[in-house]
Amino acid sequence: MDSSEWLQFVSSEVGSPAPEKSVPEKAPILQMPTPPISQQGSPSEEIPESNTVVSVSTTFFPGASLGPLPPDLIILSTDAVFFYVHCHQVLGASENGFNSLLPPKQPKSTEDVGPIVSMPESSSVINVVLHTIYNLPCGHYSPSVETLIFAVDALKKYGIPVAKYVAPSTPLYQQVLSVAPVAPIEMYTLAAHHDLYDLAVPISSHLLAFPLPNLTDEQAVRMGPIYLKRLFFLHLGRIDALKRLLLPPPHPHAPTPTCDFAEQKKLTRAWALASAYLAWDARPDLSASSMESALSPLGDHLSCSLCQATLRDRIKQLIIQWSVVKTTI
Repeated sequence: MDSSEWLQFVSSEVGSPAPEKSVPEKAPILQMPTPPISQQGSPSEEIPESNTVVSVSTTFFPGASLGPLPPDLIILSTDAVFFYVHCHQVLGASENGFNSLLPPKQPKSTEDVGPIVSMPESSSVINVVLHTIYNLPCGHYSPSVETLIFAVDALKKYGIPVAKYVAPSTPLYQQVLSVAPVAPIEMYTLAAHHDLYDLAVPISSHLLAFPLPNLTDEQAVRMGPIYLKRLFFLHLGRIDALKRLLLPPPHPHAPTPTCDFAEQKKLTRAWALASAYLAWDARPDLSASSMESALSPLGDHLSCSLCQATLRDRIKQLIIQWSVVKTTI
């Protein structure tokens, strides 16, 4: 996520105090420059040395319409980005006083927007955490996979119930689910670590092609034994189901003058060889088209139209049965 997409830059004179102390006094200024398109050409590079640049979130800034009351708390990230929020909103979401950071110990003067609380997380992580607390979507910031993982872990650290704020229909749940196709094992491990079963289930459907030997020790430990077992059983269960579905050969038709039961045994033997080939290389993500392409050519060697019809019916039945086999944990 490019920080320039969600930061505002406020300049102040050098004669004023340092940013950490001066921001509360400058915060009520609502006319803030629009954030630059990129770091190149940003105010931090263009303004004279007599000015100081302060980075402020474009969502959580003094004039943001996030509630009926003005913000009364400032959160500062490790990369010096300021977030103006409501103390009651943050405290109301936390079960441990926001990791004992709230209520702030420093008093608030009549001229201050609020006390400053420093957090040991980056601005991108804090941005996701605060959007979650305010029940706001953060997808337009395109948070990275690493940012989402750190943000969900930070929710637990700051006493915010993960099961409640990453539940189905919540913005963060949808955001994690949206990146699952590109990082399935990372998102499944995250859901498993926090016991988010409703999130782990849809994510697991993207893991059918994941090679289990590639699972690292760290991922296995973080995932935990229960969700690790569920993932293994998903793969093994689908492979076992595929082998069982492939076993029955096409049903023989009634004997005809040109095709008796002995002649039909050719199809049975051919089916056994083709199905054994599929079963030997069985994968939980085997597609219906792969099965059809492996079994349909058997009909090219059949002269009996009835045998060809039974083969087509058997392949169709196999594909339907395979499509209903469970694809999630």
